[in-house]
Amino acid sequence: MTYNVVYQIIEIALLVAAAVDLAVTLKRDLMMLQQNSYRNERYVKWLNDSKETSRMGRLVILVALFIILVNHLPFVVTGAIATLIVAANYVSLARAKYKKPLTLTPRAKRIYGTAIVLAAVIAALLRWFYSTYVADAALIAMIFVSPCLIVAANMILVPVEKRINKRYYDDAARILAAMPDLKVIGVTGSYGKTSTKHYLYRILSEHYDVVMTPGSYNTTLGVVRTIREYLKPYNEVFIVEMGAKQPGDIKEICDLVHPHAGIVTAVGEQHLETFKSVENVQRTKFELIDSLPADGFAVINSDFPMAASRIVENVRSSHYSLSADVEAEYHATNIKVGRHGTSFTIVGPDDYRLDLTTRLVGDCNISNVVGAVVMARYFGVPDEKIERAVARIEQVEHRLNMKRTAAGITIIDDAFNSNPTGSAMALDVLRTVDVSGQRIIITPGMIELGDRQEELNRQFGAKIPASADVAIIVGEYNRNAILAGIGDGMPEASVITVATFAEAQQQLASIVKAGDAVLYENDLPDTFK
Repeated sequence: MTYNVVYQIIEIALLVAAAVDLAVTLKRDLMMLQQNSYRNERYVKWLNDSKETSRMGRLVILVALFIILVNHLPFVVTGAIATLIVAANYVSLARAKYKKPLTLTPRAKRIYGTAIVLAAVIAALLRWFYSTYVADAALIAMIFVSPCLIVAANMILVPVEKRINKRYYDDAARILAAMPDLKVIGVTGSYGKTSTKHYLYRILSEHYDVVMTPGSYNTTLGVVRTIREYLKPYNEVFIVEMGAKQPGDIKEICDLVHPHAGIVTAVGEQHLETFKSVENVQRTKFELIDSLPADGFAVINSDFPMAASRIVENVRSSHYSLSADVEAEYHATNIKVGRHGTSFTIVGPDDYRLDLTTRLVGDCNISNVVGAVVMARYFGVPDEKIERAVARIEQVEHRLNMKRTAAGITIIDDAFNSNPTGSAMALDVLRTVDVSGQRIIITPGMIELGDRQEELNRQFGAKIPASADVAIIVGEYNRNAILAGIGDGMPEASVITVATFAEAQQQLASIVKAGDAVLYENDLPDTFK
């Protein structure tokens, strides 16, 4: 075999290896863009904050690029080494496991396909006008700067996505217009909206034919998809969870569904990275209440000052609270937690009293039930049906639900997300849960808190010693702040730091035993380390 033949074989092998590696790398980049809601500005910020551009895989690819550009060694040597490096990087990426893997939605497929076409066109043009060697170098360089391809593809598709979304939006509006008797209830809040949505659905389903937005379908497009795929002509009530990360998000949903009633579960320090201030959070959450018609109804949680203090004049409203000291029409009293759940009494106007039992634990869950009950009463659900429904409510996965394993270990799962109020309530549950052994918390802390990120995680850490015997802190993102908060409040041996959730599980397995309680407080997505 001549030198030229070997040269060409290595050129083509490197070209193929680089193309395959780039394809896998783009998939990972797309996964992170998806976790940043397909918003280029958020994705670019994440790239900068997470130091993604300097992670080991990209540095390895940079080494491969430098190697093939070395001129004083023959290409059969540098090309072969570069091929091995690129192939090894592909294997590493292919084996990687993620908490929230890429969901290949139609939009994701369009972005991925466009990025692949961009890369292929660039490589083909360079190969046509120069050589396979130059195309090899370009593909390796594109692996290193692959986020640029994903961002570019996303920008190119903006007009296409707007046209597609407009078509879906108009179709959803048409479906709603054909159901004039449908009652739409909006549910929003900094915390508790998903759980409240589920509890309200369970109660109203005793009396009506109800549909709700599934999972975390709480964006405009999520609501549009729910309407087009789940809403049926015979449905009587539509419960819409409304999420927001910036002002105007909830108004956009309301402009589509035109809610008749709404619940604000909380106004607090959540998503401050995009909202900037809790005042902006308040204005955005109350976009729901401001959109209600004059004959509608608003339910507001007065346990949060920024919710209680907001004046509502456009619609009839009722407030609820867990404290009798807070001014509200409805209160929960006589809250008693047992091995099998919680019993409590709701008191309201005109000497109203309703004794309830539920499998749920935690003040936040009881608060969410109260809000749902107030709305159910407005819709005329009889007390006996409310009692039956509340007694049968299932815990919402990863939202402060509690279970006991066959090994006698109590698991408190609050892993969906975390916030200052919710984390404090979760710690209270850990502190008061009836167990004979040690209390353990596994947490990476809280995210998306803007300028108060460090301060609020330090405060969170300061609360841990009163509730836990062992703290396992996951990742680096909030580690220093949480450790500063814990300070000297716990023995050094009782505070364990690990890099990943998998390592946390290994540490837990070595110390947990029957009679212990374990709180999982938040589980950060792959965009945080």
